[in-house]
Amino acid sequence: MDYRKEIEGFMDAHRDEMIEDICTLCRINSEKKPYVEGKPYGEGTFEALNAALTMAEGYGFSINNYDNYVGTADLNDKERQLDILAHLDVVPAGEGWVETAPFEPVVKDGKLYGRGTADDKGPAVAALYAMRAVKELGIPLSKNVRLILGTDEECGSSDIEYYYGREKEAPMTFSPDAEFPVINIEKGRLEGHFNASFQASEAVPRLVKVEAGIKANVVPGKAKAVVEGVDLATLEGTAREVEAGTGVSFGFEGNFPVIQITAQGDGAHASTPQEGRNALTALLLYLTRLPLAQCPQMDAVGALVELFPHGDTCGKAAGIAMEDELSGSLTLAFSMLTVSSDSLEGVFDSRCPICSNEDNVLKAVKKNMAAKGLTLENETMVPPHHVDGNSHFVRTLLAVYEEYTGLKGSCESTGGGTYVHHLENGVAFGAALPGTDNHMHGADEFAVVDELLVSAKIFAQVIVELCS
Repeated sequence: MDYRKEIEGFMDAHRDEMIEDICTLCRINSEKKPYVEGKPYGEGTFEALNAALTMAEGYGFSINNYDNYVGTADLNDKERQLDILAHLDVVPAGEGWVETAPFEPVVKDGKLYGRGTADDKGPAVAALYAMRAVKELGIPLSKNVRLILGTDEECGSSDIEYYYGREKEAPMTFSPDAEFPVINIEKGRLEGHFNASFQASEAVPRLVKVEAGIKANVVPGKAKAVVEGVDLATLEGTAREVEAGTGVSFGFEGNFPVIQITAQGDGAHASTPQEGRNALTALLLYLTRLPLAQCPQMDAVGALVELFPHGDTCGKAAGIAMEDELSGSLTLAFSMLTVSSDSLEGVFDSRCPICSNEDNVLKAVKKNMAAKGLTLENETMVPPHHVDGNSHFVRTLLAVYEEYTGLKGSCESTGGGTYVHHLENGVAFGAALPGTDNHMHGADEFAVVDELLVSAKIFAQVIVELCS
């Protein structure tokens, strides 16, 4: 039986209710925080998870809380056929919000603004409403679908490791944590942690410190340094030169001889570093243009500029640029750095195509960094993930997507790893339509309300197709 008319009617009738449920979750700052007893990722994730489970239970679903790491909602008590894997944690709010405060969601011009609206609370609630539609419409199923709600996707997915240490994965899994149509290839990842030590120097003019970055998977939109012994006229003149070449601006605070420099660029997700303007790489370039005294510290800064020059988002200077036909090019984002008088610690985030491996990426960049006095700490990297695009599962997802959107379905590759990366038959599916830039991980994150609604319709139809 064709249930499209019933599904569309249900979703349209519950549109406002669904948006309000999303707002309820998005008002909670669920950024990961330090462990406290009973709350593995802090108060915010605990609050968001329990709010979502209360919501699901209120709609008649059987819920389970896995020690506040993960929560689940089951549509029925039959054999599991499909898992929908979403998350309730968010990246830090960051700065630069204009349309609304990060945790005060608001609808403007058909867009729902707020941290988590697109990544991933909005899609999670859309999946919940898909299950609600199937349940309340009384559509008969022979198999079960489970909504899995995690709380540590942004910082390593230890929550899902905890969950799958206790539960088997379903035969099919999709995560509404990317965009349509279907992402069946996820690049591998090297989150490179490195360090260097050197002899401190008191010679002036000098670099006192550098501090940049908020998360490994976020291109830094802001970076700061403190210098001593450089006059403001020189700082401003150099700033004009570097800004002209990078598009990153520089501001100054304090009084001579000690002045703080703030580089202001544009943040982006580390999987698409070319979409941002990296304030950190621009700041390092700027520092090497200042008349600072030569010392081991500045030699190390110069080495970083050589390995990770501003604008090089493909790892060419680091010696790991590569690409293949299915998954595209390797990307690299220099995302975090602290520099003191006698040491530095940094992180870069590289998303690696199917042709990558530990020999041609990890060992290669480790060797090239060592040659410049930098120690890469990593011993392993995350391999690429690939699900057959001709499988019944993927073909069904594409067919339903085409039916509800009128758009051509296809399999895609991404550098943004999702929860399904380590699952045998897991893909990313939704919840944004192609071409929608929802500022994920940036300021003024938003989800298009109509896209959330059609996503819920699509998810409901997928449940019917795969679990009947």
